[in-house]
Amino acid sequence: MNPHLSVNPLTDFHQLVVYPFMVNALEAGTIVAVLASVVGWFMVLRRETFAGHTLSLMSFPGASAAALAGVSLSLGYFSFCVAGALAIAAGSRTAGRRNLAQESAVTGTVQAAALALGFLFLSLYGGILENLEALLFGSFLGITTGQVQTLAAVAIAVLAFFLVAGRPLIYSSVDELAADARGVPVRLIQVAFLIVLGLAVAATAQITGVLLVFALLVAPAAAAQQLTTRIPLSLILTVLFALAIIWVGLTLAYFGNYSVGFYVSTIAFVLYIVCRGSRAVAERLQERPPRTTAATAAA
Repeated sequence: MNPHLSVNPLTDFHQLVVYPFMVNALEAGTIVAVLASVVGWFMVLRRETFAGHTLSLMSFPGASAAALAGVSLSLGYFSFCVAGALAIAAGSRTAGRRNLAQESAVTGTVQAAALALGFLFLSLYGGILENLEALLFGSFLGITTGQVQTLAAVAIAVLAFFLVAGRPLIYSSVDELAADARGVPVRLIQVAFLIVLGLAVAATAQITGVLLVFALLVAPAAAAQQLTTRIPLSLILTVLFALAIIWVGLTLAYFGNYSVGFYVSTIAFVLYIVCRGSRAVAERLQERPPRTTAATAAA
């Protein structure tokens, strides 16, 4: 069967789900979109995108260490991402408070160490790391039912965390000193969030790849926060944007000739530019003084 786009959406949908691998890809993509968008929204709010980028790079030493040890790549992904999250959390506070400059320095150090360990493990392995292109750019073609179930379990655990800790997390993200004074365990929440971010990055990187994980973690949240400051609406828009990016990207990749990573990253970038431009236009219109007509001048 040679898939091709038609004018009938039902026909196109049936073509999408005719193969089991594409069904798994759609299921995994939907789970990852929800997971990454919610975590990414808090990551952007807390200004920890650099930490998210560094944790995505932890997949490289994780995969090479897993190949060296002869275990599954998923185990390496999750283990090293969580270890990186704990390292960043341990060194990002001074005098009991979160220090953004210190966190940035520690995050950069962890990133450099992760790349060095990745090359070390790869040299000790002595072979070629399988699916290197999929590691960097992602692949939906080899997703199994077991991987979908693992992603679903991680997503449920992460979303449960935000249901419990979402409100104090927002409070501590906006004003840590006030939250600490009100008895919010800001230190514990920061560590827990970084661990959750590491789990989400590890899960997302298996689908989008290390280099494209930001397409789902950053772009939907950044685009939504350009349009509104209302928390519920912003979260809803973030999830909807991520789902649209994944579904459209998968559809174009299935019927087109280019990889899903190209479509996902391009759509995410265009979406952010459109939302940023819309905000700029709205701000310009608000700043423009009202026109004075002859009637109002006479009055």
